[in-house]
Amino acid sequence: MKQVIGNKIIIFGIVFILCLLGCGRPPLDKPAFNNLKSDSLITGQLDSIYKFTNTFPNSTQIAIAVIKNGQTTYFGLKRINDTLFSIQNSNVAFEIGSITKVFTATILANFVIKGELKLDDKINSVFDFPFNDGLEFTYRELANHSSGLQSLPGNLRFSAIFNQSDPYKSYDVKKLDDFLKNDIALDYPKGSKSEYSNLGMGLVSYSLRKLSGKSYEELAKEMIFDKYNMIHSTTDKTKVTDILVEGLNDKGKPTANWTPGALIGAGGIYSTVADLSKFAMAQFDDSNNELNLTRIKTFEENEFRDVGLGWFIINRKNGNKWNWHNGGTGGYSSSMVIDVKDKNGIIILANISSYHSKFENIDKLAFSLMKSVEIIF
Repeated sequence: MKQVIGNKIIIFGIVFILCLLGCGRPPLDKPAFNNLKSDSLITGQLDSIYKFTNTFPNSTQIAIAVIKNGQTTYFGLKRINDTLFSIQNSNVAFEIGSITKVFTATILANFVIKGELKLDDKINSVFDFPFNDGLEFTYRELANHSSGLQSLPGNLRFSAIFNQSDPYKSYDVKKLDDFLKNDIALDYPKGSKSEYSNLGMGLVSYSLRKLSGKSYEELAKEMIFDKYNMIHSTTDKTKVTDILVEGLNDKGKPTANWTPGALIGAGGIYSTVADLSKFAMAQFDDSNNELNLTRIKTFEENEFRDVGLGWFIINRKNGNKWNWHNGGTGGYSSSMVIDVKDKNGIIILANISSYHSKFENIDKLAFSLMKSVEIIF
């Protein structure tokens, strides 16, 4: 279920190359001592937090928002040497990785609600050149990952494997245009399945930037950040430098922030759990038509999961529906899940690399906490 900047092929490729070089993954950190305390979380929730975080490396920092019936509680932790301590970090910033895709879909929904485009319009109309082999793509199929596109453009894939520290930095619009003109191709028949694609959502944001003449930052600020008072959310690192948590690589060492380049809409946002809580709470307000649109099913994967615009929709056995997305970069990971009907949600931001062997613990913790919220009356 992992949705990160870069796909499993890249991750497996990196591991394979490291093995060829005789360099395996670093050993897991020894379990930390538990000094986590909270007046607002129940014992079972604290136990889950410890269970899924105790082997993360020294200097790990995790920020958590727990939303129950529209009320938000914050909890933070940091590993200092051999112990996990509770801290207050709801207003510190992290890279949110692919949760950015939900924001890109929200920008798209704004254009649709305003009547400036339709979901089934082709993005090709905003380009002054034809795509390779005359391929055309709609906003809908790009936003729900049913476009037939691979995860990454071919002229980025190789560099992403060998440059974990900042794989997108040199991938500018010139390179993206060159790929679209000469190399873009389908990996599978359109509409036959939903296959996660960073390229697809990157093309949504690129098309909207061309259509509007505005930067991604301008669109996100105008349509989302300002509207929902998300004062610490941005694609501009310089705006959050003073509150930014340092990312850690898979070995637990400090690592550079990623530069999103031309595919900024696939994973370029910095935010805090306090800001993302505001975004989650806005989802509970039926008057926000653009947010409602993003959560409508546009593709049926299987009985357990559907796809909206940006969001994945988890169909619960009890009839509830969870909207979920996660993210991961070279130094950070994230997970966000909400239940609009019951006004519940969990948001987790961490400086754990998507290449860390226990990266998936962030999602496991999010789902565990969400289940605990669901059963608390």
